[in-house]
Amino acid sequence: MARDLKELFREAADLSEQDRATLVGLLIESLDPKSDPDIERAWADEIARRVAELNAGIVETIPWERVRNEMFGQRDED
Repeated sequence: MARDLKELFREAADLSEQDRATLVGLLIESLDPKSDPDIERAWADEIARRVAELNAGIVETIPWERVRNEMFGQRDED
């Protein structure tokens, strides 16, 4: 391998949040380059449905901090 992974990680960590998210997506896609058009269409439809529900106020969002705390057993004292 031409570059040290730790060095590469340090460089990636200095990217903006948006660029890091894009890089993560590209890396994940590189692990499974084959895509099924039917599955892609189903995901696109599901995403559109969920966005429409959010825009219409049909569903309630949960703040990431609350989800993270619940995942790691640190329940809020609401």
